Amino acid sequence: MTRRSFTAQSLSAAFAPAALSAQTPPAVTRLVRFSYRGQISYAVQEGEDLRVIQGDLFGAYRVSSTRRKLSEVKLLYPVQPPKILAVGQNYQSHLGGRKPPAQPEIFYKPITCLQNPGDPIRIPPGAGNVHYEGELVVVIGKTLSKANRQQAAEGIFGVTCGNDVSEREWQNGPNKDLQWWRAKGADTFGPMGPALVRGLDYSKLQLETRLNGKTVQKQSTADLLFDCPTIVSFVSQYVTLHPGDVIFTGTPGTTGKLSPGDVVEVEIEGIGVLRNPVVAG
Repeated sequence: MTRRSFTAQSLSAAFAPAALSAQTPPAVTRLVRFSYRGQISYAVQEGEDLRVIQGDLFGAYRVSSTRRKLSEVKLLYPVQPPKILAVGQNYQSHLGGRKPPAQPEIFYKPITCLQNPGDPIRIPPGAGNVHYEGELVVVIGKTLSKANRQQAAEGIFGVTCGNDVSEREWQNGPNKDLQWWRAKGADTFGPMGPALVRGLDYSKLQLETRLNGKTVQKQSTADLLFDCPTIVSFVSQYVTLHPGDVIFTGTPGTTGKLSPGDVVEVEIEGIGVLRNPVVAG
């Protein structure tokens, strides 16, 4: 059997037609997941108003007559994913002078790393060099296996903000772990939110990360080395994706250390601000 190889230039051609079919852009819809008096619900967000939905978020649902105010609920990370994948080295600005990868470099994060908007990132015991990584996150809306690029694009349900928090000594230090199980997967190392947004042109959104109000990362998702449909298509050649799965798509520029007392914000155009304080674990 001939081994199949992938390059940045050939991935799109290998997985799909040269261009996506023209479609009428869907209306932009903001969806949130929240807790109210101990009950967890999904809702369509319209400004400060939340219109609670009933049914399957990734199938058939209807907007009910129940309404809540944003100020009276606790926002949660916007989906409960069956699994979390992430892409490393996906902006040239993050690579510096290093050679770009020939294919998307994929790793897993455990679902227990997820953290809600507004809740703290906890520095775990023994960690000395924990970094922020602001990222666009795609949410899968249908089962995908060996999808071409067109099918992958159609299978992306929406996008949200994410912070792929990383402990650099455990990841790359002289005594680094064999795997990134804790460097990328420690509890609270995966904040997501504040909303899951559908209908955005996620190929060219402005991403900005701020640490204590100072901008520390700023770039367009147009600069991704491997765009979202290509990433999803590539992953699906080997791992079946299911509704609710999420993929962190990579961080731009340089990253820096987080310390207890800091506040880190990831803002993506059209999605909103994911804000988390940092505390000692």
